[in-house]
Amino acid sequence: MRRKVSIIGAGNVGASAAERIVLRRLADVVMVDIVEGLPQGKALDLNEAGPVDGYDFRLTGSNGYDETRDSDVVVITSGLPRKPGMSRDDLLQKNFEIVKGVTEQVSRRSPRAVLIVVSNPLDAMAHTALKASGFPRERVLGMAGVLDSARMRFFIAEEFNVSVEDVTAFVLGGHGDSMVPLIRYSTVAGIPLPDLVKMKWTTQARIDAIVQRTRDGGIEVVNLLKTGSAYYAPASSIVQMVEAILLDTHMILPCAVYLNGEYGYRDLFMGVPARLGAPGLEKVIEIKLTAEEKKALDRSAEAVRELVSKLKV
Repeated sequence: MRRKVSIIGAGNVGASAAERIVLRRLADVVMVDIVEGLPQGKALDLNEAGPVDGYDFRLTGSNGYDETRDSDVVVITSGLPRKPGMSRDDLLQKNFEIVKGVTEQVSRRSPRAVLIVVSNPLDAMAHTALKASGFPRERVLGMAGVLDSARMRFFIAEEFNVSVEDVTAFVLGGHGDSMVPLIRYSTVAGIPLPDLVKMKWTTQARIDAIVQRTRDGGIEVVNLLKTGSAYYAPASSIVQMVEAILLDTHMILPCAVYLNGEYGYRDLFMGVPARLGAPGLEKVIEIKLTAEEKKALDRSAEAVRELVSKLKV
């Protein structure tokens, strides 16, 4: 039986993710959007690309939810995008109602699905989806750390003029200004960044600039586009998570997961290293943090708690 992924929201992020899913031959895709004709048109366009790109997976567009029934994975991208001058916090109440309603619809039709939440503010929207669905924490994930870490990897590769494949990076915490890029766990060809500073390959000031640019990665794109937000990198990040789940790869990725005592936190979503497979979350990987890193993560946790406290869940 072929796998099925439903993507709620057929905008730039959702449609780009749908395209990558069929190009990788992972699953049939259903795109749902409230705009009449939008998901149907994009689905038809991508179906017509199949003979050229060589995929037989089918895409379906819909303005309702019945076509999503029995999905293996549901990706929620619905919500208002950030505009220049708008913080993620500004989106909170508006997107809360959207994500809550979407989650109730898809969870009824696909009670065994894994939910991947992309809507912002990410950590609070993942919390909303968890409570609205009633799913166990293993089957509600937030896509944030993969994207933030990818941005950091690119910035590091650019700084050292090396392949992105030579670079690893981990960004933990909430998806926003309080995120915690971990310098000690970021490497070039296996060499940690602090060691590269000691070797005088770069300076601490340059590393600090990369950390700040990582935190500002989303708004940098927003300011350049002026009429939208990032979608290529978010879509690729979604698909990496979808692939880990559908192919049961047990890949360790930085994701927003509902913590149950890990890292000393409970009852909130935070970005942490997580092993993903067919059940969704298989294991939270707890890495050792310095006192300074833990303090930064505490600040991030507090920012997430403040957002969640404003929600009626």
